[in-house]
Amino acid sequence: MNTINRQATVFFNQPQLLIQHPGVSSVFLLFFSIWSLMPATAKEYLPGIEWDEPKHVTPGEGNQTAPSDAIILFDGQDKLAWNNADTWQIDNGCLVVGKGMIHTKNTFGDCQLHVEWSSPVPAEGTGQGRGNSGVFFGPYEIQVLDSFHNKTYFDGQAAAIYKQAPPLVNATKKPGEWNAYDIIWKTPRFDKDGQLTEPATVTVLHNGILVQNHFELLGDTPFNRPPRYNPHPPELPIRLQDHRNPVRFRNIWVRKIHPMNGKQTQPPSLRDGRQVTPLPQTEAK
Repeated sequence: MNTINRQATVFFNQPQLLIQHPGVSSVFLLFFSIWSLMPATAKEYLPGIEWDEPKHVTPGEGNQTAPSDAIILFDGQDKLAWNNADTWQIDNGCLVVGKGMIHTKNTFGDCQLHVEWSSPVPAEGTGQGRGNSGVFFGPYEIQVLDSFHNKTYFDGQAAAIYKQAPPLVNATKKPGEWNAYDIIWKTPRFDKDGQLTEPATVTVLHNGILVQNHFELLGDTPFNRPPRYNPHPPELPIRLQDHRNPVRFRNIWVRKIHPMNGKQTQPPSLRDGRQVTPLPQTEAK
């Protein structure tokens, strides 16, 4: 109960107090008049949709453990989730870039990906030659690069959508420290004829800081030509890039994102007490 209601209740139950406080009597008499005309309950909007119950998911502890519904891609123990990873070594619980790009055995569409990476120490090279790798959803890259006091083209620095969008800010930690990407990926959609119906979108948090805000991709992310979309299945492997730098990765997990299911069982309406009034279609929209 808010302060005004508490005071009003006191004066309502003990009206003699109004006589003892003549300066407030007129104000509260007006308040009582308005209060008495107010409806006992407010109208409630009813969307008329019967939703499935959201599944319970146990969160991880900080960034050290994954949520209970996550698929573990690397936890420091083995490379079983990856293809072409023979030359990528596990060192002290970290996956170190070897020769060739690796890709997951499973495929993913809309998903939430968590990946942590650390650029080499000592820092060697400049620009694109320093701590370079990448996180790919099929042919679409989010850049991994040592961008701590290391100038390069902005749409090629850490957390850029390569050759398409710089990050909103540079949140890169110094070499040897751990960076974390939390990526919300929505895969592009194509119709049965291979025509694009929905472009891919991506949201990226770099070390907890928003750096890509629901960015709409123009297509794939090559180095040597403009982006374009080529039709592909809705689910593709996640890939990590070899760019001849021994970047280290750890704590990689992914959650598949499924839309909530709801069924329209009643028309949208307003409930006023026991009376339910369907809304006109134009107002319901």
